Amino acid sequence: MKKLLFTSFLVVLSLNLAFAQDDAAELAKKLANPIASLISVPFQNNTDYGIGEFRGTRNTMNFQPVLPVKINDNINLITRVVLPIVTQYNITAPGEKQAGLGDAVMSAFFSPANSEKLTWGVGPALLLPVGTNDFLTTKKFGMGPTAVALKQMNGWTVGGLINQIWSVAGNEDRPDVSQMFLQPFVAYNWKSGAGIGANLEWTQNWKASTTTVWLNPTISAVTSLGKQKTQFVIGPRFNLAAPDGGKADWGWRAVVIFLFPK
Repeated sequence: MKKLLFTSFLVVLSLNLAFAQDDAAELAKKLANPIASLISVPFQNNTDYGIGEFRGTRNTMNFQPVLPVKINDNINLITRVVLPIVTQYNITAPGEKQAGLGDAVMSAFFSPANSEKLTWGVGPALLLPVGTNDFLTTKKFGMGPTAVALKQMNGWTVGGLINQIWSVAGNEDRPDVSQMFLQPFVAYNWKSGAGIGANLEWTQNWKASTTTVWLNPTISAVTSLGKQKTQFVIGPRFNLAAPDGGKADWGWRAVVIFLFPK
């Protein structure tokens, strides 16, 4: 594991040599900001091992397009969608496999177009029951508020994102949803576009009184693949808390983000 991460670190850093530093630094700064005015299409892959009593494995590919829309000279609307594509083994029972789409979360942040000291955005979050497998969906439509705030200075980005979703419609035979997601994050980016960072992903299920927490340290780099500007991110995942019997031993995250600067 250590050799894999060290090799990945060297590869990710070397990618910056193919990209102009000024462009890379500016893109890396925007990418550290979840509500930057930047069109991006991330593919975030999470693979986790040793889950629960059956020592299961889960791979989740999150498709996460971000589309900014200019409302007027003062307000931007940043829309984000997270659509998980899941394949899991030995999670529900020994030898059992589930695969398909999970439920999507769509967020819309209204954010000031010009914010010098503190960047922030607020808006609605929607839970869309598009899951294709009974084990991967709540079968509930939900909604609630979401907010993000961050500060950027001297290469650092420090901030946090939160949403709270309640189910308002859906299958009456399935449990209601009342769930909070909290994600504090920190990152540092060099002028080359290389960066290090970490976030904490805390999901609180109020109905079931369960807590799930992941710590995700990462390294990143911005480069060009031909004319396509791209960011690569990689790092380990640590499951700090999970519902009884559902904790994973360890995991890893790899992300490819295709960038479309205006």
